[in-house]
Amino acid sequence: MAKQAKAVWKTAFAAGLMSASALVPAGAMAQDAAGSSKGSIEDRLDRLEAMIGRLEARMDAAETPDAENQAMAQEMRAAVEETRVAAAQQQELEARLAAVEAKDTQGFRVGETQFTIGGYLKLDAITQRTSAGQIPGDSINRDFLIPSLIPVGGDPSGWDTHFQARQSRIIIKGETPVGDQKLGGHLELDFLVTDGGDQRVSNSYVPRMRQAFITYGGWTFGQAWSTFQNVGALPDSVDFVGTMPGTVFNRQPMIRYKTKSGISIAVEQPETTITNATGGRILPSDDQIPDVVLRYDRGGFAVAGILRQLHASDRVLADGGDSAFGYGVSVSGKIPLGERDDLRFMATAGEGLGRYMGANIVNDAAIDTSGNLDPIATYSGFAAFRHVWSDNLRSTIAGSYFKADNPVDLTGGAPTDNVWNALANIIYSPVPKLDLGLEYMYAERENEAGDSGNLQKIQASAKYSF
Repeated sequence: MAKQAKAVWKTAFAAGLMSASALVPAGAMAQDAAGSSKGSIEDRLDRLEAMIGRLEARMDAAETPDAENQAMAQEMRAAVEETRVAAAQQQELEARLAAVEAKDTQGFRVGETQFTIGGYLKLDAITQRTSAGQIPGDSINRDFLIPSLIPVGGDPSGWDTHFQARQSRIIIKGETPVGDQKLGGHLELDFLVTDGGDQRVSNSYVPRMRQAFITYGGWTFGQAWSTFQNVGALPDSVDFVGTMPGTVFNRQPMIRYKTKSGISIAVEQPETTITNATGGRILPSDDQIPDVVLRYDRGGFAVAGILRQLHASDRVLADGGDSAFGYGVSVSGKIPLGERDDLRFMATAGEGLGRYMGANIVNDAAIDTSGNLDPIATYSGFAAFRHVWSDNLRSTIAGSYFKADNPVDLTGGAPTDNVWNALANIIYSPVPKLDLGLEYMYAERENEAGDSGNLQKIQASAKYSF
């Protein structure tokens, strides 16, 4: 009977130990809804130790100690401990592998710097017509809406079709830990608004620098979106911007500091644009003081103010040149509506803001009869409602408006008086990171002389973000 008991204990222990050991290679990957596999391994080992305890109790109750059983119990305890150690090592290994895999999805490391590469590839297929003049084949207005380039006062054009992939971009980021802070860098390139091959053969275009800046703590040094612009409020459009007439739109070099409370202050690239007596543009390029921007962000809402010195030397103006102040306020935001819909908006007003508005629809100032600068007042805004139909289908309707108060007696009738546009789209995402969009846009511009013209555009796009 003693021999049979020993055999039963050995068989039961071996089976239990094999079952526990079989769980070890699965490690952290064998998780279930109740928790990790580590708990199930330890439960099995606890039961094996209980079996050993019962064996030892029977040996203690026996009249004659059994050296063989005692040795077997010691071997069992040692095997259980080895299994526990192996399980712990497997758990640690799986945790390290999971950390490596997670890090791999965030880019690659060179020394202490973590790099990531992102961006998107996009094809735009555009057909558009204008009511008052042909848009030249090499015009940027064929790639996306530039309000000041809508023809006025001419003859109607037919529908012109244009395909391009120039909006495609690549973004490279780096991040290096420095003490308790992170030192970061951002470089962004695309192919819009550049020279290159024609449409006959190669359609090759020179890449351009969109953004290039350094971040450390709350500081930003380099070229980025102006602090006066709230990029987060832009509509979900198929066109590059969509509501350009009512949008603050500017990228430039700057030094900016943002506090944890959402207040940003920045000094940014100054540049004065002046309208001459025939409506043409003068760029003096002799500015003295950077543009100063103060902004506050909270919960998707932003309010920003800007103060500028407009300046032109005696190379442009008589009597030693002149300076004037420009200023403005912009309020913008994104308001959630229901579970997934939202309303996005922007309203901006001021004097001397010309180059900040709608890709420089009008200039900052005119030259008065005394040869001094006369800042031009502007008013603009947009609203966009986005509705999410399902997990892979969404639509936006939007409209924008711009108005300038040009001193016509100083500029003539050529500058833009007002421009507006409206759009509606539908965007389908059959798989994550792929957007297939279709959009209709109508835009109309009128100059100070009363000449007007409209632009109608149908645009389809395919966009893969990575």
